[in-house]
Amino acid sequence: MPKSRKLFGTDGIRGTANLAPMTVDIAQRLGQAVGLYFQQGAHRHRVVLGKDTRLSGYMIECALVSGFLSAGMDVTLVGPLPTPAIAMLTRSLRADLGVMISASHNPFEDNGIKLFGPNGFKLSDAAEEEIEALMREDLTGRLAQPALVGRASRLNDAAGRYIENAKASFPRGLRLDGLKIVIDCANGSAYRVAPTALWELGAEVVRIGCEPDGININDGCGSTRPEKLCQAVVEQGAQLGIALDGDADRVIISDERGEIVDGDQILALIARSWHERGSLRTGNVVATVMSNLGLERYLESQGLTLLRTAVGDRYVVERMREIGANLGGEQSGHMVLSDYATTGDGLIAALQVLAVLVETGRPASEICRVFQPYPQMLRNVRFSGPSPLGSAVLDEAKAKVDERLKGRGRLVLRASGTEPLLRVMVEADDPALVEECVTRMCDAILSLTLA
Repeated sequence: MPKSRKLFGTDGIRGTANLAPMTVDIAQRLGQAVGLYFQQGAHRHRVVLGKDTRLSGYMIECALVSGFLSAGMDVTLVGPLPTPAIAMLTRSLRADLGVMISASHNPFEDNGIKLFGPNGFKLSDAAEEEIEALMREDLTGRLAQPALVGRASRLNDAAGRYIENAKASFPRGLRLDGLKIVIDCANGSAYRVAPTALWELGAEVVRIGCEPDGININDGCGSTRPEKLCQAVVEQGAQLGIALDGDADRVIISDERGEIVDGDQILALIARSWHERGSLRTGNVVATVMSNLGLERYLESQGLTLLRTAVGDRYVVERMREIGANLGGEQSGHMVLSDYATTGDGLIAALQVLAVLVETGRPASEICRVFQPYPQMLRNVRFSGPSPLGSAVLDEAKAKVDERLKGRGRLVLRASGTEPLLRVMVEADDPALVEECVTRMCDAILSLTLA
């Protein structure tokens, strides 16, 4: 991450509400800087502004609106909608900018701001650097003259537009009639649109996590806490369970037995389905360094290639665009299907899984177990002071582990983007070897931290 970026992290700006950087004054100044940055041409400029269901969303929304209006931008408010809906509406409405107020899967105390360009894609590192530089300048003389101050309005059919867009991704001629589906919307932004889309496609829908109160988003529910979903699937005798996160850009599936299907298995299922239909472009699937080695080996057996990026769906999308691929994602459940969306979309990904379920007539427990995952272990090691990454001790330990894993597995060592943590992930064909290598790396990090 470029050192000049102080506010932006791997996915926009994020932090605790009412503490820097998620304060009213910073949000207002961001609105001014972004509004000026995206004003190109003589037309009236517009920003589409959405949010999830966090209580602090009202506060951040008002601050951003005032910033955008003072910069001369018109604001179209759409209320609580999934992040991919904001990206879609930005393109559909020919807006200059899209903004989503959300901290995704984080607890309600946090909030965040995600930015999309007029093409519906997240901004580049370079654009974020330029915006931060603008925020450090005196913008007084560049703000709109009184007659050119922006106007704010609400788009009342925004939810309907997104629902129709999601339904259009489901294969023509197929229906969900006869299927019982449990949907957990994490008390977040998809609490209305996701159940409605499934019902309109014919499913019997059981809703959980669809009663937001401002503080219960992601609280014991959603894609990061799918236990209630799995229990409900079994109790209700449902054929499938779908868990979204707070802003619905990621998805985790439960099969009919209440067993979890992660993002890697979903990627493999969609890749196989699209490859058989001839709709998988370039023969490549893009994922991050965290995706299981079993996924890579399975794709190779199908004549396909897994390309890896740094962690973050934005980097997955950038690589997909570079090579013309139309499928990518993360083990955590971000699924990017670029034929239908410009960013991760949990609902659209779930609909692709349901399409295979309908087409094959087989249970989810069969179709969603596409490959055998390699044993994998992830540990987080907290440190104080400078990051141990790059130290001679750590480099030596890493070299020894890499040699130990040669031909049998791999090590991923990376820093957290939000906390003073090093994340150690090892996977290999032998669980004992995995534990041995993780322990060796963690001990090396601790020896530096305690020195």
